[in-house]
Amino acid sequence: MNCIISQKPIPAVTNSPSTIARERMHNHRVERMFVAGWTQALMIHFEVDAIALQRGVPFQLDLWQGRAFVSLVAFTMRGMRPVVGGKWTAWLFRPIATHDFLNVRTYVRHRDEPGIHFIAEWLNSRLAAKLGPFTFGLPYRHGQIQYQHDGERDALHGEVTDGRTGKRLAYEATLPETAAYQPCPAGSLEEWLMERYVAFNSAGGCRRNFRVWHPPWPQCPARVTLRDASLLTQNWPWFKDAALIGANYSPGFEEVWMGRPHFCGAEEKQPKRIRHGVFFGEMG
Repeated sequence: MNCIISQKPIPAVTNSPSTIARERMHNHRVERMFVAGWTQALMIHFEVDAIALQRGVPFQLDLWQGRAFVSLVAFTMRGMRPVVGGKWTAWLFRPIATHDFLNVRTYVRHRDEPGIHFIAEWLNSRLAAKLGPFTFGLPYRHGQIQYQHDGERDALHGEVTDGRTGKRLAYEATLPETAAYQPCPAGSLEEWLMERYVAFNSAGGCRRNFRVWHPPWPQCPARVTLRDASLLTQNWPWFKDAALIGANYSPGFEEVWMGRPHFCGAEEKQPKRIRHGVFFGEMG
């Protein structure tokens, strides 16, 4: 994946996905619900078979030039707390405020708005794993997670083990020696994959969505080697034929806005069938 690394700042784009997401959250006074840090994020991207993927996704896939993608996002959430209440509500949230995540996500459109859909999420907090499905419709699973993602080492390492099956994901990644963290170029595949600001979820058959906001990801390309992918191939057979197309690393942000959950309307149409990468049916 050719993500440009430049020593020159990339000019701000007034209609960038980040700018649009910020305006949407500002337009609804009570939209912001939580704030947290998302740090040391490694995103690993795969091209997968669109037909096989759509069978297990309850929203319409969003395709890039007819191609479907799934990304692994390994990161640490730090200091999650409600927007209101100050130190008192922050104290109440301490048990679930900081933990590691592995998100398995794909790319969808809902009412013609691009977003992400979490296929599964592993985290190393048992309490948070129980709360996610009931509040935000998130497909949480408990697992043991060990990350070395500080960006200062010669290589990054990660290992995620499912708490029930023992299946693992193990990888290592290297960064360019002269990497500069820059936003992805406007209109690039990297921007399409990384700059998403709404999640459409469905845990237990209840479809919800929520919005987030942060500045554009400061990132550089990473080279990833998978040491053990049994966590993926045992859960999704189509992962055996997935093609690793690239990865990106970001030091992340100290403040990310997370919106409140919303129910998705029951009247919406089912995902349209895909044949050879082309959607059939009327747009919902």
